Amino acid sequence: MKLITDTDFAIDCDIQAPCFQHLTPDEMELIRGSKTQVLFRKGENLTKQGAFTSYVLFVTDGLVKQFIEGDGTRNFNFKIIKEGEFIGLSSVFTDKTFQYSSVALSDTRAFLIEKEVLSSLIQTNGMFGFNFMKRFCNHQESFFNTIQSVVYKQMNGRLADVLLYLNDFNTEKNKLFTLLSRKDIADFAGLSTESTVKILKSLEKDCVIKLEEKNILILNQDLLQKISKNG
Repeated sequence: MKLITDTDFAIDCDIQAPCFQHLTPDEMELIRGSKTQVLFRKGENLTKQGAFTSYVLFVTDGLVKQFIEGDGTRNFNFKIIKEGEFIGLSSVFTDKTFQYSSVALSDTRAFLIEKEVLSSLIQTNGMFGFNFMKRFCNHQESFFNTIQSVVYKQMNGRLADVLLYLNDFNTEKNKLFTLLSRKDIADFAGLSTESTVKILKSLEKDCVIKLEEKNILILNQDLLQKISKNG
């Protein structure tokens, strides 16, 4: 983890992201005064489950994996965070500790913003508070959809859901599948690594996907969506 000074204009101007556009100039200065700019190297934790939190993170660049830590051998991955998203929103309202861990899948830049400042702005600026709560609700909806898939779908359907979800984050800059191990993918679907590898090979045999070392190419998205729906 590396602190970034405010003299780096290219980083500092990222605070002009759309989610902050409803703030007044004075409110913007409160955010600027309460933030710390940090570079997390690939593999470093942004948050640690159970650790005390006094801040919320706003990702300005990179990809982050959020997960619930299990018994030491199994985790449950539930979300990929990209630039323009918050981490730790629930801490603004109730939580004194992080409910999950998050780790940088690539070099990631983020603002650490004091949660008391965000709480104050939510109470005094209605439009900012509305958009903040909308983001929080979207995060919760995404989490419940993930849980629903794991609870009610069979293995093929769960893995199809995961592949479709992860594929949405594939870009020329960050080819997400190359940043994830087979165990990471298994932990998104709530499966064992062995079962995940077996299903991936079966999908490749049926020409639904193509495996290129760590990378996964989706060849037949319609069929994969059908497997997801019938899972």
